[in-house]
Amino acid sequence: MGMTMTQKILAAHAGLPEVKAGQLIEADLDLVMGNDITAPVAINEMKKMNNQKVFNKDKVALIMDHFIPNKDIKSAENCKCCREFAYKHELSNYFDVGEMGIEHALVPEKGLAVAGDAIIGADSHTCTYGALGAFSTGVGSTDMAAGMVTGKAWFKVPSALKFVLTGKPSKWVSGKDVILHIIGMIGVDGALYKSMEFVGDGIANLSMDDRFTICNMAIEAGGKNGIFPVDDLAIAYMKEHSSREYKIYKADADAEYDAVYTVDLSALKPTVSFPHLPENTKEVGSFGDVKIDQAVIGSCTNGRISDMRVAAEILKGRKVAKGVRCIVIPATQSVYLQALKEGLLEIFIEAGAIVSTPTCGPCLGGYMGILAAGERCVSTTNRNFVGRMGHVDSEVYLASPAVAAASAVAGKICCPCEL
Repeated sequence: MGMTMTQKILAAHAGLPEVKAGQLIEADLDLVMGNDITAPVAINEMKKMNNQKVFNKDKVALIMDHFIPNKDIKSAENCKCCREFAYKHELSNYFDVGEMGIEHALVPEKGLAVAGDAIIGADSHTCTYGALGAFSTGVGSTDMAAGMVTGKAWFKVPSALKFVLTGKPSKWVSGKDVILHIIGMIGVDGALYKSMEFVGDGIANLSMDDRFTICNMAIEAGGKNGIFPVDDLAIAYMKEHSSREYKIYKADADAEYDAVYTVDLSALKPTVSFPHLPENTKEVGSFGDVKIDQAVIGSCTNGRISDMRVAAEILKGRKVAKGVRCIVIPATQSVYLQALKEGLLEIFIEAGAIVSTPTCGPCLGGYMGILAAGERCVSTTNRNFVGRMGHVDSEVYLASPAVAAASAVAGKICCPCEL
């Protein structure tokens, strides 16, 4: 029986001719990553080990993004811990204030992930880099500590689901709508510890940012990872952002999948995930008025320059509804600067929105947009669990940047076509 794309990457990194679903392997790693919340735990675990040196100073990345700039003493101490560790081990890839960005936008942008890589990160949305044809997955801080020292990690080889994407999305339908549709279709545990492998001619109609978004939220369906085949668009992205060599792996024709799903992109409509699970999806227009108190446009899911452009297109010449707080968060310094050069920040501010420096901030209920009891937020983030963005009695509705921007103007969840 043939292997899937993910299985081929894992076999290569384990030094094996083949692997099968369920097999336990030890694989070499191309990148081990942590942030200001997870890395301090890993660093403290590493101190308990006999070997306290990183395996490769170029293959360990620490990215300060969750509470940056620091919001309190604890977050400042966490960053100090990471900073001292990075300096001690002379890490090539340490990103702090002035250089930071939301990790899963920054890693591809800095060229730290390329096709064929095996990557672990102490953050569940590390699966983002599958958009480039890499195997990437989230791990706990203890696994991160072991990875930093040994350059290896244990994996149970995942079985796979195949998603055949066909057609071309209509105006205002993006990668966020695609993945919300899929999660609504299979559920939050529909891909539990499985590789979500995307194929089909519809991929050609998805930008790299769309693909990053789709892979980013594979974890919200329970997936071990998400992955796209490497096409000309992915190759062009890697050549622009990285000088590293990449390796293309392709699934065998007789690879085995637990299930195959076909998604016609042309049939999709702007989609919103209602509280309190990402699988609770509804098409915009299929429900009554849902008034909002806040709109957040940003995060590792939707804080890239294309997201900023879509939001600005909708907000230009319009005003955020009275009583609504609209918070825009470019994902990286590069995105922030590009948005500044293009005049997008001016559009946001004139519309009555505020613009934050890059941070995960409100996504995890950290800061820069915490919700009070009874408040509702439409957000381009990736989770809407109870209390995710603040009070347990608040509500988070997941949507695309287009829907979030339009909703900020309307004061209720709506499609841009309704403005």
